[in-house]
Amino acid sequence: MLLQRIDGTDAAAVASLCDRRPSAERDVDARVAAIVDDVRVRGDAAVRQHTEAFDGRPPGPTGSYEISRDRCEQALADLPGDIRRALERARDRIAAFHERQVERGYAIDDEGVRLELRVMPLARVGIYVPGGTAAYPSSVLMNGVPARVAGVGEIVMVTPGPTDEVLAAAALVPVDRVFEIGGAQAVAALAYGTESIPRVDKIVGPGNRYVAAAKRRVYGDVDIDAIAGPSEVLIVADDAAEPRWVAADLLAQAEHDADARPVLVTPSDELIDAVDRELARQLVSLPRADVARAALERHGVAVRVPTVDAALAIAERYAPEHLELQVHGAADLAERVRCAGAVFVGPFTPEAAGDYLAGPNHVLPTAGTARFSSPLGVYDFRRRMSVLRYTYKGLIGQVSDISRLARVEGLHAHARSAAMRLAPDVDDDDGDDVDD
Repeated sequence: MLLQRIDGTDAAAVASLCDRRPSAERDVDARVAAIVDDVRVRGDAAVRQHTEAFDGRPPGPTGSYEISRDRCEQALADLPGDIRRALERARDRIAAFHERQVERGYAIDDEGVRLELRVMPLARVGIYVPGGTAAYPSSVLMNGVPARVAGVGEIVMVTPGPTDEVLAAAALVPVDRVFEIGGAQAVAALAYGTESIPRVDKIVGPGNRYVAAAKRRVYGDVDIDAIAGPSEVLIVADDAAEPRWVAADLLAQAEHDADARPVLVTPSDELIDAVDRELARQLVSLPRADVARAALERHGVAVRVPTVDAALAIAERYAPEHLELQVHGAADLAERVRCAGAVFVGPFTPEAAGDYLAGPNHVLPTAGTARFSSPLGVYDFRRRMSVLRYTYKGLIGQVSDISRLARVEGLHAHARSAAMRLAPDVDDDDGDDVDD
């Protein structure tokens, strides 16, 4: 059996399943802290030292890790036509979906008072695109396109060992600058800037535990999107579900890495048995079978529940990154979902569609944070600022209440600063005689 079986009525077992809080990794945190502090102090020299030590990669002939815009454009030109068309189609669909997220500011005029909310793009953002065991041109698009739609002034990408497809995707966004670095040193370089790498206002994009620890470390000096945990899918299925498709979708999540979490919740024992057989059969021909098998053995779970309603209750508590509904009445059930990063409704909506082409963002909250977090979007790359403008008429109409509220809080200088504009003797009495 590849899937561990859990009784959905066992409260302790369900609680353990839903608790995905990361375990303390003091060694990782300590190593990351040292790297971040080193890059902050020594800049490019530290980036080079750690990149050579961890990745075995020296800088290029110019002494820099920057990849030229020309090389990205050449990678795009050299792509096979079908792959380029697929990437362009994905970019266009992602842009079309995210363009509707652009928030507009507004202004209110009220008796001598003008109040504005201005919404503006960030000046410069950094996007982290993972490398390692797989290439992720889709992550370039999912992070870069919303930033471009938001109107960000400059997009800086860091990625360890990019493929031609990743560089081509950078050209399609387009990304302004690309650096061939990864890990904690890349996050630190973006957060604090070096001689060659510009400091950014925000860092987005997933990475390994060192990247996650570094983002946590620099938060506050720079904004971040989230601390990404292992990828996860929870599939709610009933006896109408096709076992081959359920198994394929579990494997699609499991092949990310050995820490991925593939979960099936169903009232059907027969489906669990059939899916387990399918997992074993499909693993045989899967190129990343070793990775997928490790994920299934570590974290693959089948939860047996009495009803589909009970399955949904567990899904809501789990708050998965990806929630698939392969049940009768999937559309109606989807209306009841409140806690998920993205919901995939019905048997013909594979999670892979959301990863690549559908349009909504695939950078999603993990580890139960879908209870309070949202997918990456245009709103992550824009900031808001309030603007207030009072005339004499506007202030005289409000000054008494401003002063009263300030004195209630014991902040008499606040009261005085408002009242003295209208009452010449306010220094002595904090504006008690100022009336509406």
